[in-house]
Amino acid sequence: MPAAMKIAIVDDEKDMRQSISQWLALSGYDTEAFASAEEALKSLGPDYPGIVVTDVRMPGMDGMQFLKKLMGSDSSLPVIMITGHGDVPMAVEAMRIGAFDFLEKPFNPDRMTELAKKATNARRMTLDARALRKDLSDGGQLMKKLIGTSNAMERLREDILDLGQADGHVLIEGETGTGKTLVAHALHAVGARAGRKFVSVACAAFDEEGLIKRLFGPVQPDDARLPAFEEARGGTLVLEDIEALSEAAQAKLLTHINAEGTPPETRVVAISNMQDEGHTCEDALRPDLFYRLASLRITVPPLRQRGEDILTLFTRFAEQFAEDYGCDAPQVSAQEATQLLQAPWPGNVRQLFNVAERAVLQARRGSGTITSLLMSDHQDMQPVMTTEGKPLKEYVEAFERMLIDNTMRRHKGSIAAVMDELCLPRRTLNEKMAKYNLQRSDYL
Repeated sequence: MPAAMKIAIVDDEKDMRQSISQWLALSGYDTEAFASAEEALKSLGPDYPGIVVTDVRMPGMDGMQFLKKLMGSDSSLPVIMITGHGDVPMAVEAMRIGAFDFLEKPFNPDRMTELAKKATNARRMTLDARALRKDLSDGGQLMKKLIGTSNAMERLREDILDLGQADGHVLIEGETGTGKTLVAHALHAVGARAGRKFVSVACAAFDEEGLIKRLFGPVQPDDARLPAFEEARGGTLVLEDIEALSEAAQAKLLTHINAEGTPPETRVVAISNMQDEGHTCEDALRPDLFYRLASLRITVPPLRQRGEDILTLFTRFAEQFAEDYGCDAPQVSAQEATQLLQAPWPGNVRQLFNVAERAVLQARRGSGTITSLLMSDHQDMQPVMTTEGKPLKEYVEAFERMLIDNTMRRHKGSIAAVMDELCLPRRTLNEKMAKYNLQRSDYL
C-alpha cells in the first residue's frame, strides 16, 4: 500500500475512531482520525491523497452535510458512510449524493478492509489520471512532444483531455506524418486505463489471415504473444491503418466489439490516413463498423495549418540533431523562416523532422542552405517567397518569437545576455515574452 494513500476516519465517538483506525492500520493503511466533520474539513482538500470513512449521526455537522461538503469540493473522493440500525434509507440517499458505499453497525472488520481496498484503488486511479492530465496540460513529457501554441494544437490538446476521460472507441484521422500515433498514446495516458496495457497493431503489415490471427487468435505454438485483444484486455488497443482491414476482418472485429458491450472491456483506438475526398475511412469500412469505431473522433491538424508552430518545431528538431551530431544548430534567416511557414509540407511533422536533420548536417559541413533543402523537397517553391495569403504581421511575429526563443535557449535564460544580443531594453523584452507566452523558467 503506497504511504501517500490515507484514510481519514471521522466519528465523534473516541472508541469507534480508535478501533477503526487500529484495524485499518493493521491492514497496512495510513490513518488519521477526526472528532468532527468541521475538524476534518480543514485537512481534506480537493486532491486529498486517500479516502474518508465517516459516521452519519454526529453532533454539529452530521455525516450527510459532511458528505455534501466533500462532494462539492471533490466529487470523486470516495466516502464510506457508517450507519446505525434503521439508517439504511439515509445511506441509500447518501449513495445517490455520491457516497462510495456504506456499512451498517455492527459491521464486520473484514468488510471494512474490503471496502477500503476498493475505495483506495479507485482513488489512486483518479489521482493518477489527474496527475497525467495536469502533466499534459502543464508541460510534462507528453506535452513536450505535442509541441505548439497554435489554435489547432490547443484544440487538439483539449480534445485529447476530453476524450481521454471517455470510455468509447475513438477514430483518429489525419494526414500521414501528423503524429496520430502520439495522439493515441496521449489518449491512453490521460484516461482511466492509463496504468493498463497499450497494444498497437499495424493492420497493413498483415495479410487477411495473419491479421485475424493477430487480433483474435488462435496463436501458433511458437508465438510468445497473446492475441491482441487478449493482450490489451482492460486497456487500449490501437489499430493503425484501419482502412486496410478486409471485409472478413471487419466482420470479425464488429462481432467482437458488439460482444464486449458498453462500456467496452478493451478500448479500440482506430487510426486512419485516408483524408482525400471520396477516399476516406468511412468509404473503406462497412457503415456499422465505422460508426462503432467513430463514436468519438479526433482530427490531427496538418502542419501547414499550424502557423508559427512550424518554426518552433524546426528549432526543437534542429537543436536535438545538433546535440546528437556535436555541432551548432543552423541560424534561420527571416527569408528562410518565411519559406518554412509557406511550404506545403505534404509529409507534415515527419517531413519537417527530416529537413531539420539535413539542415544540421549541411551546417556541420559548412555548405547548403535551408532554402535549398526546401526547394529540393518542394519543386514548385520559388527562391523568393511572398506573404501572399497571409498578413505580413503574422510572419514578422512568428520570426520574432523564434528569434527570442532561440536566443533565450542559447543563453540558458539569461535575460541580460538576451537583452544585449538583441539590443532590447528589459521592459520591451518582458512585453514580447509575455506576448509570445515565453517563460524564463523554461530555459533555466
